[in-house]
Amino acid sequence: MKRGIYLSVFLLSGMLLFSACKKKATLPPDEKEVIVPCSGPEYWTNKEVFRANAIGESYDQMTAKKKALSNARAELAASISTVLKGVTDNYVNSREFNNREEVEERYESLNREVVNQELNGIRTICEKQVKTQEGKYKTYIAIELASEKLLEAYNERMQKLSREERMRIDYDYEKFKQTFDREMEKFSQSRP
Repeated sequence: MKRGIYLSVFLLSGMLLFSACKKKATLPPDEKEVIVPCSGPEYWTNKEVFRANAIGESYDQMTAKKKALSNARAELAASISTVLKGVTDNYVNSREFNNREEVEERYESLNREVVNQELNGIRTICEKQVKTQEGKYKTYIAIELASEKLLEAYNERMQKLSREERMRIDYDYEKFKQTFDREMEKFSQSRP
């Protein structure tokens, strides 16, 4: 009986401590939290999609939108390149090619080609436009690209590349996909 009471008190204390730690941190009195549209955890890259968000500002409404989209595309391309670089490094290391340096150069070239072409398939998932007190337009935008779509495009190009007589790359899609999935998992967990 005593043991049950101690256990209950212990669990209750733990729950109170946990809920106290979960409270929102208070800001210093001279600081104010800024809420940025089209941003936050629901707009972060995860295992299924690459995502990016950005802001564009201009006295011209369309220029503000173009700036935001251009910035978001650049951020998305950088994220994709980071993941593909990791995949390429790990995949080439695991395959033990004799012509390693040439193979790595071809993979890097392929990475750039795929990223540049697949950015055309992005989808806008959030867009908000506001007008500032200064009379400028500000566009908040979030975009995404399905990782599966990128992987399919990469696979298609790799199959063509591996058929080239000069390269004779030992390309294994399943091995590549496993490496890609691991890198996506690491990348999506690197966010706060």
